[in-house]
Amino acid sequence: MIAKDLINDMIIALKSSDRASDALGLMDELRVSHLPIVSEMEYLGLISDSEIYSRGDTEQAVWDGKTSLNRPYVYENQHIYDVMLVISGQQLSLLPVINARNQYLGVVTPGDLVRKLSSTYSMISGGGIIVLEVNQKDYLLTEIAGIVESNDAKILSMYITSEPDSTKLEITLKVDSIDIGAILQTFYRYNYLVKASWSKEDSFGDGLQDRFDSLMNYLNI
Repeated sequence: MIAKDLINDMIIALKSSDRASDALGLMDELRVSHLPIVSEMEYLGLISDSEIYSRGDTEQAVWDGKTSLNRPYVYENQHIYDVMLVISGQQLSLLPVINARNQYLGVVTPGDLVRKLSSTYSMISGGGIIVLEVNQKDYLLTEIAGIVESNDAKILSMYITSEPDSTKLEITLKVDSIDIGAILQTFYRYNYLVKASWSKEDSFGDGLQDRFDSLMNYLNI
C-alpha cells in the first residue's frame, strides 16, 4: 500500500491569504493541529495551530510568504511504512502527499493509517495472537513461519519491535487459528520465549473490536 491510497479527501488545504482565525476554526472542526498551505497546485508547507497562536493576531493572513514553513511530506508512491515513520517521527496530525512535480495531492491522517492497517493486516478478524521474544542474531522468519505452518495454521500478519540499544526483538504474530496450543508447544520445543498469547475468538475479538471502535471515535474517523 502506498501514500496515494491513503489520502483523506475531507481535509481542506489553505491558501496563504486565508485568515489565521479561519484556519484555526477549520483545524478545530477537523480535529487536527496542522493544515497544509497550497498555492495553485504547489505545496508550500504545513502550518500548526501553535504557530498561529504564537503570533497573537489571528486576523492576519495565515502565512506572510516571508517566514519559512515546515515542509514535511511524502511522495505519492512511498510505502505506508514511510508515511508512518514521518507522522510518528514529527508528531504530525496529518501529512501532505505530493507528486514528483511538487504538486499537492492531499493528506494522510493517523486515523487513516490505523483504519487501513486494520483492514489490510486482518487485525480484527478471528484468530490467535502470539508474542515472541528472540535475540536479534537468532531471528529466522523461515523457522517461525515453518513452526506455525507445521501446525496447520498460517500467519496473517506480523510486526517486529525493539527497544533502543537492545539485542532483543519482540515479534507479534497474528495467525488464522483460534486453537494455538499446538503452535505454542512447538515454539517451546524450539526454545522460543513466548511472552504472551491470546486465542479465544469471542472474548478477545469482541474486546479488540471495542478498543478499535474507541480508537476510531477518538481519531474522529
